[in-house]
Amino acid sequence: MATHCHITTGLPVETLHKIHDCLALALDATESPAGYPQPMREARSYMRAALRQTNRLIGGAQ
Repeated sequence: MATHCHITTGLPVETLHKIHDCLALALDATESPAGYPQPMREARSYMRAALRQTNRLIGGAQ
């Protein structure tokens, strides 16, 4: 018998959606066709990682 793991975030799904939207908007706002200096590449990498984690939490919370 398979055991399923359920993740409980402690946050309402609406809050997770707001966090997701803010992260996506931050990535959009910092997009540059001319490239990025190292600190901006790092910051965008952290935002993408947070966005992926938020997506996983939203999927587990629905």
